[in-house]
Amino acid sequence: MITKKDKNAIRQKRHLHVRHRIVGTAERPRLNVFRSSKNIYAQLIDDTKGVTVVSSSTIDKAFDLEKGSNIEAAKKVGELIGQRALEKGIEAVVFDRSGYLYHGRIQALADGAREAGLKF
Repeated sequence: MITKKDKNAIRQKRHLHVRHRIVGTAERPRLNVFRSSKNIYAQLIDDTKGVTVVSSSTIDKAFDLEKGSNIEAAKKVGELIGQRALEKGIEAVVFDRSGYLYHGRIQALADGAREAGLKF
């Protein structure tokens, strides 16, 4: 039986393997996603400078849902990051799912960002 610690260690190993190939630039930053049991976080990162350009999460003041750990909350976070990115003039990003499977909250966040106008 795989324990929670082992699952996270496997995810982190998968994430590092993918990070060797995915690089965010100023023109096309990396959309990084972190999922915890209670919240979901997203940020656009310019890896050439090593800075976070835009961020959004369920703990933001602009976030108005009660629960931050469901699909509806993830979609709202995706829409928020998409709107903030467009305000900064960013239209295209590279999606970094951080080793998580592309379903559920991760997929909802990506769909919300696409609906807001981001291309990836």
